[in-house]
This record gives sequence, C-alpha cells and structure tokens, in this order.
Amino acid sequence: MLGQMMDKPLLISNLITYAAKFHGDRDIISVETDASITKTNWANINERAKKLASALGKLGLKAGDRCATIAWNNHRHLEVYFGTAGGEYVCHTINPRLSAEQLGYVINHANDQILFIDKTFLPIAVGLKDHMPNVKQVILMGAKDEEALAALPNIMFYEDLIASGDADYQWPDFDENTASSLCYTSGTTGHPKGVLYSHRSTLLHSYCVVMPDSLSLSALDNIIPVVPMFHVNAWGLPYAAAMTGAQLTLPGPGLDGASLLKMINEYQVTIAAGVPTLWQGLLAALRETGAKIPSLDRTIIGGTACPISLIKAFKDDYDVDILHAWGMTETSPVGLVNKPLIKHLNQSKDEQEAMAVKQGRPPFGIDIRICGDDGSKLAHDGAVQGELQVNGYWVVKDYFNIEADTTLAGDGWFATGDVATIDGDGFVNITDRAKDVIKSGGEWISSIDLENLAIGHDEILDAAVIGAKHIKWDERPVLLVVLAEGSSLSEAEILADYVGQVPKFWIPDRVLFVEALPHGGTGKLLKNKLRDDYGDCLL
Repeated sequence: MLGQMMDKPLLISNLITYAAKFHGDRDIISVETDASITKTNWANINERAKKLASALGKLGLKAGDRCATIAWNNHRHLEVYFGTAGGEYVCHTINPRLSAEQLGYVINHANDQILFIDKTFLPIAVGLKDHMPNVKQVILMGAKDEEALAALPNIMFYEDLIASGDADYQWPDFDENTASSLCYTSGTTGHPKGVLYSHRSTLLHSYCVVMPDSLSLSALDNIIPVVPMFHVNAWGLPYAAAMTGAQLTLPGPGLDGASLLKMINEYQVTIAAGVPTLWQGLLAALRETGAKIPSLDRTIIGGTACPISLIKAFKDDYDVDILHAWGMTETSPVGLVNKPLIKHLNQSKDEQEAMAVKQGRPPFGIDIRICGDDGSKLAHDGAVQGELQVNGYWVVKDYFNIEADTTLAGDGWFATGDVATIDGDGFVNITDRAKDVIKSGGEWISSIDLENLAIGHDEILDAAVIGAKHIKWDERPVLLVVLAEGSSLSEAEILADYVGQVPKFWIPDRVLFVEALPHGGTGKLLKNKLRDDYGDCLL
C-alpha cells in the first residue's frame, strides 16, 4: 500500500519561490567586480532568475543543456544558479584558477552551450575562444561594455539578456532526478572529473545544511560565503540560504582580510564560511587594526584541516566559534560536521580542543566507514587508520560522462582518498590524504598534524609537510615554511617545538624556508608540485 500524500518533485525552483514569497524583502548584498555595492533581495533575485530562464530558452537552449559560469560571488551569479536549474538547464560552475588546458578540457567535456563570465575573466574567454567549439554564446555578466565588445565582437551582455526575458515566465515542473548543476574536481593530478548533481540531491543536501546539528542556518542569519561560488556550489549555501530566507552578503573578488573585516562589520554578518587561509587573513587584519567583529557568531571551516591555534584565536580573542566541517565535490559537499554530543559538554578545555580539530560526525543522510588496503572494514575505535569511505543521499554514483559503474566500490561506497580514524561516536579525524601520508620505515606519519603544529607558531604564516625520498627509511618528513615579515626564526627553533608534542620519529628531517607555498583555486596545498620540487632534497 502506498501513502496518500501529495507528490511534489524536489526542485531548486521551489527554494527561490519560497524565498521570494516569504522572505522577499530580505537583503542580498553584492560586491561587483568594480568594487561597487548592489543591494537587492530575494524577490528581485527570483524575478530576474525567471527572466533569465525564459531568455535562455529564446536562445535555443534545450532541457539538460549546460551553462558554464566563470564568476565571483555576486548577485548575478546567484541569479544564474537559480535561473539555469529552475529552467531545466544545468549550471556548470568553473574554477578560473584551473590551467588554460584544464579550462578548455572541462568546457568541452561538459559540452557547455553558454559561457557566463564576470569582466575580470574576459581574458580567459578571449584566450579560449578558438578552443571551445560547442559554446554558442559568451555572456558578460553586466551591462553593455565597449571594451568587452572590442575583445569579443559576438559577446552578449547579461542585462540585455535579462531585459529580453518574459516577466510572466513560470517555473516548469519535471522529474526531481533531473540534473541541476555540474562541478568538476580540482584536478591537481590528471584531468578534473565532473560530478553531476540532481535537483533531488541538492534539496536533500540543503535540508542537511540548515539542520541544527549541521551548519544550523535560520532566517535570522546573515551569511557571507567566502568559499567561492565556483567551488562545490559555495558548499550549498546559496540554496540553503533560500531555504531559510537568510540574508546573503556576497563579497565579490575582495577576499583579503581587510575587505572581509569591512563587509562583516558593515553588514552585520553572523555566519562566515571558507578555507583556513582566508580566516588567517581576517585574523591578521583584526590584529593589525585592533578591530572586533561583534556580529559574527561562527565561521565554518572546510577544504583543509584547521589548526587549533586558529580555533583558539577566534574563540579566545573575538568570541567567534569555528565549526570544523569536511566534504568533497563528490559529497555535494557536506559529509561531516563537528557538532558535540551531550557527553562532550562537560569535557575539560584540553579535551574540547582535541575534539575541535576533528572533522566531525556525519549528519543524517551520510554513512561512513574506514577500510584497509585489502578492502576489509576496520574498527571504529579512534585508533585504527584506514581509507574513509562514504555512502549517502547526496554522494556521487558515477562521474559525469565516463564509463558507468566505475566510480564506486563493488558494494556501492565511495572511496574518498582520505586516511582517517573513526571513534565509537562516529567522529572522524582525517590524518592525511592517502597520496600525501608519509610512510617512514613502515610507519605512517600525518603531514596534517605536523603542519598544524607549525602554523600555530606566531612567526609562521604558512606551512606544508611532504614525504621526501630517503635511502634508509623510504620517506622522511620535510617541513616547508613561510615566515612572517621580519622573522629570524631558525630551523633548530622550529624543530624544537615538536619535541614532546609528536613521536620522535615524526619530527621533520629538515626545514626549508620558502617565500610562498602553492595553493589551488580552492585553497588546498598543491603537494604534488612540492614533491616535484623538493622530493629529492634528502638524497
């Protein structure tokens, strides 16, 4: 017997319809590429997204066609999110920091028909114009611009496109399993791989994001997604904000600490989200200016492990909680969130800090396990390490446009490539990427733990640990550091800090001082490049 309830498809257009109807006057603040500020609201976003969907149909797009974006976090990008998906097209967000070869690859692999660009990225479109034969139209996200017209004579302008749309356009109904958006992995090795999300998976992921034991969003919040909208749909925050009617403050290209500090205080932001390097920049701006951030309640950190020094600085000095989370393009991305259980509330400060650096536990909708090299399931005892595998309602089944049934393990789990422990309560501590873990004399050494200890030093701005080749031990850890300006910190002083904090054999064999470390477009360290450059330094 079937239940007798209404059967309504879970569609992204329902999110923007709800936001416009019940939170229509809630502000959307947008920093444009020229640093000007646009103030709009959910009702206007909905109206313009509908016009966009209508106009795309007039350009000849068919259901399922991909529309690429190379753009910052701003109101037009938000409109494209909802206008493409709501019109039964697919929003393909592209990381502009990919190499030219990778940019061309993902545009052609996705068979993109439309390319939306912010003016900042006009040179990318000009450089690729002869290498993306399937793109029918490039659209500059703004008003008519003579400079852009001279560079690309056939370019269209977003505001002209919106003006051509139908004001009375109605969102269509269709199957909730229809594709909604497409994101490619960062592609640090080999070609990036596409993950094609559905309306259903995106709605379920949005429900997860807003839950109290997840990121805990409400209509009272003002969210600044510093994580780019070109990276895993800004962690799903644009959709979750619409689901709750929360305000969005979109920072545009200004992601430096001083710009973020100004935005947070001027618009009374309550929640921020981004990778640790961005919050280190904000912390530096706070310390330099002596400013406070009284409206900010918490910041969500993912993308890479967050050092305890950063967590403590924000909590102790600014009363801002850092919420550690973990995910991947393949998990939409939220897979783990570090929310305590009731048993943890009376822990000592040291115990709470030890918990805070873990990636957290899975929300409803995600299941987790760790496995050995032979595929055997390992104990969840907080000690045994294995590869983290996930299963759930918003986890990839197959990568886009590759041979089917080649992505998951035989029993339907996705292998993340992360090495982790899981304790009896489901809390995960990721110790390394499988490709980055250092194997020295048959023992594993966590590069993440060594990096976090280094970054905790006041005179170290950035740090990375790689496994360098070693004649006797196969691999040994080497620490690369970027020192603060004016620092005279020595190798011996840095290595001395590890004594008593890690096993003796974990202590790096060398410290190399560098001017900068390579980070990808999502803030992750490019350790493959570091291994290429420094992997033989101990031979």
